Amino acid sequence: MSPQPAPAPLLIACALGIEQFALRAGDRGGAGGPVTVLRTGMGPAAAERSVTRMLAGPALCGAAVLATGFCAGLAPGMHPGDLVVAEETRDPRGTTACVGTDLLVKELGRTVPGRTVHTGPLTGSDHVVRGHERSSLLATGAIAADMESAATLLSAVRAGERPVAAVRVVVDAPEHELVRIGTVRGGISAFRVLRSVLPAFFEWHRSLLLPRR
Repeated sequence: MSPQPAPAPLLIACALGIEQFALRAGDRGGAGGPVTVLRTGMGPAAAERSVTRMLAGPALCGAAVLATGFCAGLAPGMHPGDLVVAEETRDPRGTTACVGTDLLVKELGRTVPGRTVHTGPLTGSDHVVRGHERSSLLATGAIAADMESAATLLSAVRAGERPVAAVRVVVDAPEHELVRIGTVRGGISAFRVLRSVLPAFFEWHRSLLLPRR
């Protein structure tokens, strides 16, 4: 019998140490293949450098890539702890389509029951979005904004054909604006939700390994 091919790896990219800590705290195993949680650093340039470097190595050259962490909700009625599953990510350099959005929505509903899951475009920014800027970005059709997802996914697909996705947890919204990102450290909703999402990511990853009929 010929040997079975090794399972495709999964690269989960986040920007902040507290995001990486939440993900690792929630890791109970169950992935369909090797998993790497990468802290890229803040901002699109840092995300692009880190992801490009990681995917250039042989261990992750064919990895699926999922961008995650916290985001700014743009729509009125969003709350900290809501989830955003991107249908696409956008920045001035282009748009990247996401894979398996419906599956992620379904699995997040099972993994984090009771949490609202929003779907739509996720837009990139080179700074933390504040105040009236939210309404301007909402007018473009985006439902949430962060600094790294668009750069992460664009870098990933430029490094080679692969499935990509982005799932973010709303940390502030128009009626719930935070003074600084560090205020999530005390254990508010966004941190607890991010700590719980890995099983949904693993199901998404496993689905990519199944033979297509």
